[in-house]
Amino acid sequence: MEDEYLTPAQAIDVIPGMTVAHLAQLRFTGAGPKFLKPTPRKVLYRRRDLIEWLEASERTSTAQAV
Repeated sequence: MEDEYLTPAQAIDVIPGMTVAHLAQLRFTGAGPKFLKPTPRKVLYRRRDLIEWLEASERTSTAQAV
């Protein structure tokens, strides 16, 4: 299976409720999904990395620490 590379604008369609600005903030803090930076101004995400990051947030209770 070939990787699908997404821009931040495309990536927010994969993650419900996400915005481009919040995704940028997550990159800055290191708390977001893995990303690629092929040039100084270009950011790309692999679809599989977005899904993996999203699924890692799974919880069974709202009392669980984030």
